[in-house]
Amino acid sequence: MTRPSQTDMAMPRRRRAVKRPPVFWVLLGFTLLVCAFLMVPVWMSMLAGVTQNYFTGWRGGFTLDWVVKVWTDYRHTVFMSLQIALACLACTLVLGVPAAYVLARRSNALTRTIEELLVMPVAVPGLATALALIVTYGGLGGLRRSWLFILIGHVLFTLPFMVRSVLAVLASIDLKTLEEGARSLGASFTQRFFGIVLPNCRSGILAGSLMVVTLSLGEFNMTLLLHTPLTPTLPVGLADAYASLRIEVGSAYTLVFFVIIIPLLVAMQWASRPRDRHSIS
Repeated sequence: MTRPSQTDMAMPRRRRAVKRPPVFWVLLGFTLLVCAFLMVPVWMSMLAGVTQNYFTGWRGGFTLDWVVKVWTDYRHTVFMSLQIALACLACTLVLGVPAAYVLARRSNALTRTIEELLVMPVAVPGLATALALIVTYGGLGGLRRSWLFILIGHVLFTLPFMVRSVLAVLASIDLKTLEEGARSLGASFTQRFFGIVLPNCRSGILAGSLMVVTLSLGEFNMTLLLHTPLTPTLPVGLADAYASLRIEVGSAYTLVFFVIIIPLLVAMQWASRPRDRHSIS
């Protein structure tokens, strides 16, 4: 009696791996329906931004005039949002990375309490945080009329995401052993921090940075109270466009917003891949 070869034994396994149970297709179909339910209104809104008339739809023809109008009249809101987002990124890097390092090195009741306090601006409604900032710092010279006032609110809101992203990476490595090894070789604190800590949490810094930028660009609730007519951001301008102008202009504004935000979201997904492969290897 001949024994089956390894190739013959592997073929049924491959066939069984390819075959999907019926419940898989049911869940897949349900997932696609949920995605369509969420995405179709967004696509319809962006489609309205390139049509001649929203009420006649695509039968009335397509045009980029509304997009040009948005860029001509409201591009200052785009640049204001980008300026605040990049400044917010710089602040969260300077504050968040050292804070995550301290929380990772000294895990005790005090650091856990500090970590929970950092998350409070995320749990508190943005309008409440903005009102607290106005009451506390609104009377300080020209700060209320400056874009720096919006920046303060965005830093409070996005800092926990930077800290949590970096802290998750630092908690997954034996940071103490690495630092002790470098210290035994004569490395100073500065050399250890920039030569060991930062390279090892690079993926967390990158993921946190992209999250901070995208959240800052899209933040609306807090910015609605913090902004002034001199400091409108892209989401605030989008709300004003829908409230006071034709729906085609507001839809074109939405299209401009997605053109800016989607590449950042794609970059966030791409940036997470090296960390996954490294962890597997």
